[in-house]
Amino acid sequence: MEPDYDYIFAGTGAAGFSLARALVKNPAFSQNRILLIEPDAKRKNDRTWCFWHPHAYGLESIAAKCWDQVRFSGPGFNHTFDLSPYHYWMIRGIDYYLWMDRELTSPQVTRLSGKVDTVEDHGEVACVQVNGENLFARYVFDSRPPVFTPSRQYHDLKQHFKGYFLETEGDFFDPAVPTLFDFQTDQKGCMRFFYILPQDARHALVEYTLFSERILPDEEYRQAINTYLAEILHLSRYRVLEEENGVIPMNDQPLPRRLGNRIMAIGARGGRIKPSSGYAFKRIQEDSLAIVDALVQTGQPFYRSPAPDRYALFDRLMLDVMQHDGGRMAAIFTRLFQRNSIQDIFSFLDEKNSLPQDLRLISSLPWGPFLLALFRNIRYISLPDKVRVSM
Repeated sequence: MEPDYDYIFAGTGAAGFSLARALVKNPAFSQNRILLIEPDAKRKNDRTWCFWHPHAYGLESIAAKCWDQVRFSGPGFNHTFDLSPYHYWMIRGIDYYLWMDRELTSPQVTRLSGKVDTVEDHGEVACVQVNGENLFARYVFDSRPPVFTPSRQYHDLKQHFKGYFLETEGDFFDPAVPTLFDFQTDQKGCMRFFYILPQDARHALVEYTLFSERILPDEEYRQAINTYLAEILHLSRYRVLEEENGVIPMNDQPLPRRLGNRIMAIGARGGRIKPSSGYAFKRIQEDSLAIVDALVQTGQPFYRSPAPDRYALFDRLMLDVMQHDGGRMAAIFTRLFQRNSIQDIFSFLDEKNSLPQDLRLISSLPWGPFLLALFRNIRYISLPDKVRVSM
């Protein structure tokens, strides 16, 4: 069967746009036909992405801000970290969407509005049903929301947040230093913190973030933000220009990348959200580059993740502590940032440390909560060989 397209994207978002752009910009795929299926047009600033890296994966021109320092504030510890060789980048959703509209304006790209009903593997091609029509491609990249099977074996928390983009009457913020974590808020049994992303002295995104099983009523988010602004920042005169809110799944259930001979899961559906932190944007950019490289080298998109298996164990234990002892996370994170360089923490979150580096970082944390988490999960854990030998 001759396929209608070379590549079909079942959903777009950060992952779909990133991979489609990587294909369009690579001369090896200049003759390929690409279809982007979008449930709705992205026309508002619905989210903000932040990540650390020496560069911004070609997105420098649309970065709302780039910082060389970040601030941490926890119980008894306040510190501003120099990030070199990293920068901390901020990308606003609307800027990303509009830029991708321009980047993907090409004769080889077709965009279709509709809801994907099914994605099926047919051996030599894959089939996507959308708007009652069957469309075929050599490969389908599926970035629809992930589906988790309820199981006591895995943790199912949520990172949920609400943020205000504020304008103050006078100069108030330090535009050179964002706050990555501020734990100066009542933890109430689960991990809660604020972060502040200043655009200039009078404009900043102030966001309230929680890690828990329960989503809050909207009024609870607002009350917490208003209390933080008044009692911690001592800010009384401001105007809310925009609001953003969202929910990110924090689930350690493995998600398969390969859904058939011709179907690959990407983005959240492909497990690109780090289960214990919620960071995804950087992982998505690197995943897009790896997929394109695999296509160039082997003719197919599937590749083996370079991350060692032990990080799945670390994520599981961290989620377990968040679930059962969330009120202690402020103290745990404070120990983490007190006793380690920001560069080592970032490398750990990137899953690129050596085993000795990981063990040094882990040994800086309070052991009690994690030993209890290990005890609660021991029946579900198959320790990676290198970790088993070291222990």
